[in-house]
Amino acid sequence: MNRREFLFAAAAAATLPALSFAGKLFATPVGSPRFLLVFLRGGYDCNNLLVPCGSDFYYASRPTLAIARPDPGNPDSAIPLDATWGLNPVLRESIYPLWRRKQIAFVPFAGTNDLSRSHFETQDHIERGQPVGGTADFRSGFLARLSSQLTGTPAIAFTSNLPLSFQGAGHDIPNISLKRDPRSHFNPRQASILAGMYHGTPLAQATANGLALPKTVSQDLRNEMVQASRGAPSAYNFATETRRIATLMRDQYRLGFVDVGGWDTHVNQGSVKGGLANNLRNLGEGLAAYADALGDAWNQTTVVVLLEFGRTFRENGDRGTDHGHGTVHWVLGGKVNGGRIAGEQLAITQQNLLQNRDYRVLNDYRDVLGGLLGRLWGLRGSQLQTVFPQARPRDLQLV
Repeated sequence: MNRREFLFAAAAAATLPALSFAGKLFATPVGSPRFLLVFLRGGYDCNNLLVPCGSDFYYASRPTLAIARPDPGNPDSAIPLDATWGLNPVLRESIYPLWRRKQIAFVPFAGTNDLSRSHFETQDHIERGQPVGGTADFRSGFLARLSSQLTGTPAIAFTSNLPLSFQGAGHDIPNISLKRDPRSHFNPRQASILAGMYHGTPLAQATANGLALPKTVSQDLRNEMVQASRGAPSAYNFATETRRIATLMRDQYRLGFVDVGGWDTHVNQGSVKGGLANNLRNLGEGLAAYADALGDAWNQTTVVVLLEFGRTFRENGDRGTDHGHGTVHWVLGGKVNGGRIAGEQLAITQQNLLQNRDYRVLNDYRDVLGGLLGRLWGLRGSQLQTVFPQARPRDLQLV
């Protein structure tokens, strides 16, 4: 490839995130497992999602941020899940119905043993899925390694750029952002010129597929949204995005990734109102919309919500929270063994905090995901070690 070809290819790849995809859309076997990873970048405050309403220490530590103990007469109080835990009431109409149907489980005291409390370092660590302290391969993500172990399981990232999680697969994985109406950035004349430039070269097929995919996806999803919405506009952007994701995951893909930002709440975090509550409401409605849009395919679907770390247990002087350690992961799906708080737990007391500030990590995400993925696809021990080197997969019977 000469310099001119390289510059045009780089420009096209930056504009069309799916340009690297050299395959074609195709149907997958009916009934095969679907897995979607939702990555929350910024580290949400899990204590105001899964509320430790049985802990006096929680209320002493959060004079302005704490969510009230369950009270039938107070709509802003926590929704009781069991004697120890409650749910933020902003999720009453979205996530709580899944809990009642036993289609969602929460795993507290979860995360990684990376203690850097750096967004970038910990996000990279989570996406790589490699042990802390070992040799880090920054071009190898755990979803890519999982994809390499699966047959007939097409993968896709619903992001503008291919995330680290999906890098290093050894085969092309497409990526396309559905946060807005996905349209080609080239008009027909520009697309024709670009395709002509690569005619007869090794890049011809990849260029043609990259130019065609956004247009095809856009039309298919517009048709789907018109039918599903019956002319009503969507109230929340994430719900719009997840309904579009459902269209592709239902018919064509089985392994997906999407990320959601805006969870870093150092100042004026709020409890049942404010930035965190709004984000949780949008997230909950998006996940409920995803389940609804999948229809019967929801019964073959598992969704995991991960993030890099939790936040400090005590609120700070700015009525927010700072970078922490342990957090709460979500596992949901039509056949999930839910309606329960899963994994190892501790009483919520000052003595049980890590470094007198954070949740401990008792449920390593590599071990928990290893056990979950092993059950979903029947993976052997050697295959799980390829996905998560040196992990000790734990079967929490989440599916």
